[in-house]
Amino acid sequence: GTGEVTRYFEHGTLTVGASQSRESDYLSRGFSVLATRSGEDKNTTWSAGIGVLRDLITPTNHVIDRDHKKVDDLLLGVTQVLTPRDIVQLNAGLSFGHGYFSDPYKAVDNRPRYRNHATLTARWNHHFDAIDGTLRLSYRHYADTWAIRSHTLGAEFVQTLPGGWSVTPIARAYTQTAARFYIEAGPAGPFGPAPPAGAVFFSADQRLSAFGGRTYGLKIAKQIGPDWQADVKVERYEQRAAWTWYGPGSRGLAPFYARTVQVGLAMQF
Repeated sequence: GTGEVTRYFEHGTLTVGASQSRESDYLSRGFSVLATRSGEDKNTTWSAGIGVLRDLITPTNHVIDRDHKKVDDLLLGVTQVLTPRDIVQLNAGLSFGHGYFSDPYKAVDNRPRYRNHATLTARWNHHFDAIDGTLRLSYRHYADTWAIRSHTLGAEFVQTLPGGWSVTPIARAYTQTAARFYIEAGPAGPFGPAPPAGAVFFSADQRLSAFGGRTYGLKIAKQIGPDWQADVKVERYEQRAAWTWYGPGSRGLAPFYARTVQVGLAMQF
């Protein structure tokens, strides 16, 4: 469950949020505060936020018992209206994590008990009056203390159509380096790839490998009266080691494919 409450002021907002997620072996609770402040002309908006996440891990195989993970997030951002058709946004984030980050269900998995990361996100929206369409471009850079570096490029084009319809083609490209303690696929031991001799931290989790991903999708939306909108979005994701921008990528990774379908219904009031 998640919930947010926003208070609107003449030149800003204050949003307080909370969340909780429970599984048989995992409990996660979060809290966040986000504030925005706009100038007199409302063309520049500054934002600042904090978030805390507290997790309790109790795996059913009893490798650990009631271990914890704590993550604290900071966010600073600015949104600027450049012209009647252009708006840009720049956000910077810092995250400080400490606790149990390993996977208790993997035999060859022992990760550091800390993970800090920094992100930088830039967005630009441009509206084309002649066709009543909007181009949305985005870029995100990620770097953490596990030596993972990633880049994400995104593009969407929202084209309005008669009768309250709109269609949005979507494309994204992603690439990342491997964590410094990632074990390349190779000759397997009795429980999977064996860690190097003397290694303190190690993991064969493919999510920590060097790979690239590509996403293609399409979203179709329909305005139903003045208050309601329905939409459906279909995306296809494909992941391969050779698509990383950093060398040949991690060896031994099989291609991965996924297709997602999302249906939404929104009401404005």
